[in-house]
Amino acid sequence: MSARLRFATAQELFDAFPTALEDIGAAPSDRPSLDYLRDLVSSPTPEDAITFCAYLLPRRAAVWWGHQCLSHLPDLLTPQDHELLQVVEGWVREPEEDQRYAALDAGMAAPAKTPGAWLALGAGWSGGSMAPPGMAPVPPPPFLTARAVNAGVLGGLARVAIKQRAAILSACVTMGVRLTES
Repeated sequence: MSARLRFATAQELFDAFPTALEDIGAAPSDRPSLDYLRDLVSSPTPEDAITFCAYLLPRRAAVWWGHQCLSHLPDLLTPQDHELLQVVEGWVREPEEDQRYAALDAGMAAPAKTPGAWLALGAGWSGGSMAPPGMAPVPPPPFLTARAVNAGVLGGLARVAIKQRAAILSACVTMGVRLTES
């Protein structure tokens, strides 16, 4: 899957998503988005790079990116996470409403909001309605997918040994950049 770069500069992203100001500690900048993202990786709070990437990618691509980040941590995920990642992958491959609702329902039903549950919620909140079928539509706010993907990826990274965390975080950001360049 390839994803087009949605925002030429970091400032454009912050203008489009005011919630990113709450979620990212680094100040907005007029720097090109990918340069800003790379700077965040080497900043005192490299986790901001994960958050920025979750907002930078289009929703479906962000969910796929989160899926790929977590897929590189198979031994650190629970059986529930693995099941939810399969549901997420089903939606990414066939982004139909029934698949999106399946991801939303699975994420909502998860007894613990683990990394896989957050990704399922990110897929579920990617469009359509948050209300059950047959009810009046309730469109999700545009920032919910980014926040859910961010929670999922950071939740997965929190399970990584401290000595390995910086390298894995950097690898996740590199995967996000590759999605925008392919």
